[in-house]
This record gives sequence, structure tokens and C-alpha cells, in this order.
Amino acid sequence: MAHPENPKNPPQPDPRPETRLETRPGPRPLPLHLATANLILLSSLAAWPNAKLGWPPWKPDILPPDDASRLREGLASVPSDAFAKALAEEALSRLAALNGGIQAYRDTPYRRPPDAAPVLLAEGSARVLDLGRHYGSSDGLPPDSQPVLMVPSLVNRHYVLDLAPQQSLAQYLARRGLRPLLVDWGEPGEAELHYDLTAYIERIARWLRRLKRDTGKPVLLLGYCMGGNLALAAALRAPQAVSALALLATPWDFHAGGAHQAALVKSLAPILAPPPAQDDAPPQPMAVDMLQTFFWALDPLTALKKFAQFSRLEPDSEAARRFTAMEDWLNDGIPLAGPVARECLLQWYGENTPAQEKWLVGGKPVRPGAWRKPALVVLPERDKLVPKAGAEALWRTLPGAQRHDAPSGHIGMVVGPRAEAGLWQPLADWLLMAGKTA
Repeated sequence: MAHPENPKNPPQPDPRPETRLETRPGPRPLPLHLATANLILLSSLAAWPNAKLGWPPWKPDILPPDDASRLREGLASVPSDAFAKALAEEALSRLAALNGGIQAYRDTPYRRPPDAAPVLLAEGSARVLDLGRHYGSSDGLPPDSQPVLMVPSLVNRHYVLDLAPQQSLAQYLARRGLRPLLVDWGEPGEAELHYDLTAYIERIARWLRRLKRDTGKPVLLLGYCMGGNLALAAALRAPQAVSALALLATPWDFHAGGAHQAALVKSLAPILAPPPAQDDAPPQPMAVDMLQTFFWALDPLTALKKFAQFSRLEPDSEAARRFTAMEDWLNDGIPLAGPVARECLLQWYGENTPAQEKWLVGGKPVRPGAWRKPALVVLPERDKLVPKAGAEALWRTLPGAQRHDAPSGHIGMVVGPRAEAGLWQPLADWLLMAGKTA
């Protein structure tokens, strides 16, 4: 490992080849997205005759009885042949927009360039990228720049926090005088395939202690989504190495605001999670497309809606570039080590262990109330992946934690067109203040 502050031995670019999406596979899993759209849209043709007759009856929570009666009366006067034809044309039009959007996305020339940031630390398949040095001036950042270790989820690539020029939280933090250090988990190697969450958390804790020793100051620790759970647990294991903790869209109560999600995951867990390795057989990770199937289940029509909208964008527009960059990241997933997959699906979602303080790391429960230093919890207003109530439970558990409500969704909060005003600026303000008071 290179010493981070030794000018005679500066961090070096990572020599390994960068994973790139030469041929876009998305949206993943493509057969599932196409089958879902066809089934739902074309099934409306079969449902129309019964709907016209008022069967099945409308549920009161969907449509009040009086409204249902008026709708039934209105439908009774609609010529069946004409309506069925219009219905078929609309269904085919939406399918054509979906297919056109997917093809336009696959034909887009945009490609994210490989990471050029020097590698500060490396262990196993993981590395810590020094984006502060990468985005700093030719002389580097000031020597007293506060390091910010950014921990992403284990199931997605790290570069959502450094997606593209002017679409990068890391770049913005560097412009504000902070030194962002970004964890890239990489694909699980031979060692990581055996890892559980404790092993990953201990790795973060080792990095935190190393950074404090090398820089002479405690680290600002930032976790995004599942990375927030890892960051919290690591901070509790190495509290002297951390000055403050920022948690972005971090799930905690997995049964709050999304009980249907928890029930869905619990029912699918035995199928989705790879079984424990038997005898001398190598452990099997949870494949990327299996993970994407879980995200599909949260909103089966996501692909239909967003690719139909993309088909209407100008190919060279900024909106099209942003969509492409984000969609590339979504489809560039990482397999999840089997023990981690079982822990998350069966314990987090199935048994809701974090909220009950029964999630064990190294045999000890993770208790947010034990964190006594500054903390910030960021809650997206329109989060489909992490229900706001589930992340809000963490804010209520952290003593004295500040709260910021971001007017975006789970991903848009970080890379959307309003990310700078909605998240980056208030987050940087808080990190700079927390660093001064450490």
C-alpha cells in the first residue's frame, strides 16, 4: 500500500483493467422487463369485456361506489369494437415506445471513461480511490483538507458517487475543499466470496484507523444506502478514527413504510439467496440478474415508463446523457457474496434485525444509540427503494442526529439535475462544519 502523505511514494493509478459496458445489456433482466410490459398491456384487451360489464367490482379504496357506478354507465355506452381497437392501438404504441427507447439507449455513443483517480489503499478485491487528489489542483488539495471516506452499497458500482463531470458528488466535495476518498468494492474475489457483513465492516474499520494514523486526523465517514449500514457499524467499531457520520438513504426499519416489500423479499429469499456451500464446493454469489429481479419486483413497470419517456428525448440532449449515465450504472451491477446475501435477505428484510437491535457484527449488536458524535441522516422525499419511514427510524435512534430531507428519489438525490441544491450543498456545509468541530 502507498503511504497517502509521502510525496516520494504518491498514490498510483490502479493497473487493473476497468470494467466497462461495451455492449449494453440493460435494462436487466431484459426478458423479464419485456415479458412484464407485454403481459400487462396486452392483458387489458382480455379484461376489457368484463370491465365494461362492471366485473370484477371496483374496490372502494380504489374507486368510490358512486364513481364506479358513473364509470360503469359511461363504459356501457362505448362501442365495444371501437374501444377495443383504440385499446389495442394504445397498448401497441406503448410497447413500440418501450422497444424504441431501449434500442435508442443501446445505440447511444456515450461511455463513461475509466477511473483515473489514484488508488490510496487496496485490500483484496477492494480499493480506496483518492478523488480529492484527482479533482484537486496541480498542487493537490491543501494539506489540512478533511478526508471524507465514502462507502457505497455492495450491490452496485461505486461510481454513482462520481458518475460524470458535473454529475459527481465527489467532485463537488473536492471543489468545496474536502478530500473525498471513495471505496470501490470491486467484484468479490476468492476471499470475498466467503465474506459476511462483519468481514466487510472490519475492512472499513481497518481503513479508518489507517487513514487517521496517516493523515493525523479522524475521518468524516459517509455511507450511501446499504453503505450507510456498513459505515455506521464500522464507526461504532473504530470511533476514535471517525469525527462525524453522514448516512444517505440508509435503511434501518425494514418493515416500516414498506411491509409489502419485506413480505415479498421474505417469500423470495429462499429462491434468490444462494444456499451455503457444501463440503469443498466453492461458494456461489448472488448473481446480478437475481438482484435486478428484486428491484424489478418493487415496481414491475419501471422499465416501460422510463424507456418510453427516453424514446421522446433528443439523443444529444443533456437529459438523454444523464439518463444514459445513470442507466449504465444501474445495469453495471456486482454479484453479492452468498453469506452477505443471506444475511441481508433473511435477517434484514425477513426478521428486521437492525430495527430490533438484533443485527450482530462480530457477535455484538449494532446499536446506533451508542454513537455520540455528530451525525446527519439524509431522507429522500420520493424513495422507492428505501421507504422514508424505514430510514427515518435510524434518525430517531441516533442521539442528536441532524436531519435533511432531500426533494428527490433514492438515486436522483445523488446524481439528478437538482442534486447540487437538494443534497450536495447542504451535505458539504454540514461536513465542513462537523470537520471543524471535531
